[in-house]
Amino acid sequence: MKNKYILDACALIALLNRESGYEEINHLLLKAELGEISVCINLVNLLEVYYDRIKISNLERADIFLETIYNSSIEILEQQNKEIVRNAGRLKANYKMSLADSFVLSTAIYRQAVVVTADHHEFDKIEQNEDISFLWIR
Repeated sequence: MKNKYILDACALIALLNRESGYEEINHLLLKAELGEISVCINLVNLLEVYYDRIKISNLERADIFLETIYNSSIEILEQQNKEIVRNAGRLKANYKMSLADSFVLSTAIYRQAVVVTADHHEFDKIEQNEDISFLWIR
């Protein structure tokens, strides 16, 4: 079974803005193109990045970004199931986190994927208390 990675919104934003750690994400995407690993993003987290693109740019550029992501090696996870929803609700309630953060974590648990993120502020306590693996880009 190949390794599975799920991008947090901040990881995709780091890639788009060429922020510290973007090289690691770029490397993962190259491996995904070769079929060596799988890289995905939950639709909720993609929405968060799309919204960010609209805010800092405009709708037209945000739409171009969205089309680029849909045509990339990143798998867009559009379907949720009861287990993902239940776990996302539990995580959000227990850790007082954003909805998008709860979905990336819940999806990682369900898919047995590594969360790719830079968001230590939100996820350090999760890493200590939950059975979720992280790839820290910075």
